[in-house]
Amino acid sequence: MKASDQAGGDAGGLNGWATALARYPGRLAAALGVLVLATFWPATGFDFLNFDDPDYVTKNPQVQAGLTAEGIHWAFTRGHSGNWHPVTWISHMLDRELFGPGPAGPHFVNIALHGFNAALLFLALRRFTGATWRCFLVAALFAVHPLRVESVAWIAERKDVLSACFGLGAIWAYAGVARQAERGLRRLWLALLLFALSLMSKPMLV
Repeated sequence: MKASDQAGGDAGGLNGWATALARYPGRLAAALGVLVLATFWPATGFDFLNFDDPDYVTKNPQVQAGLTAEGIHWAFTRGHSGNWHPVTWISHMLDRELFGPGPAGPHFVNIALHGFNAALLFLALRRFTGATWRCFLVAALFAVHPLRVESVAWIAERKDVLSACFGLGAIWAYAGVARQAERGLRRLWLALLLFALSLMSKPMLV
């Protein structure tokens, strides 16, 4: 067999493998989640920081009380730390309720949210473009880019990864409106709901 024939066969096999895998976007989305876990898992061993974490978590009496009716009312009726983001406050309260006072649980939630965000970005871009592998590469870059470290590894920055989660979900839902007009109204309402939740997590999603 000529070298050129062998190279052509290898390339054809690789292209066939890539084409076959592209038919399973769910597996590629899961791979992005695994990539994020592998990259950011060491953050689960980090402690709280002395900047913003006390105000948001460790010395915040509403958060330290866990998920309570009084805490939820406070989250929706008070602008604290210069922000009105009740969904973010409720997520911190839920952390305290589920994981106790330590930092490992909140760190894990941030990492899980970022992994979900990377998967959502891939799926949303793929809905708009249909270019599976290019969208996967963009999402993989987003998943491990150094600029994501602050938002993922800093507990007080829960608002970033949480607002991105709902914001990307809104984009994903809107992509369904653009591509499937017969189901447009239902998906449009879903997109609006997710966008509202993103704004209640961090107003920067405007």
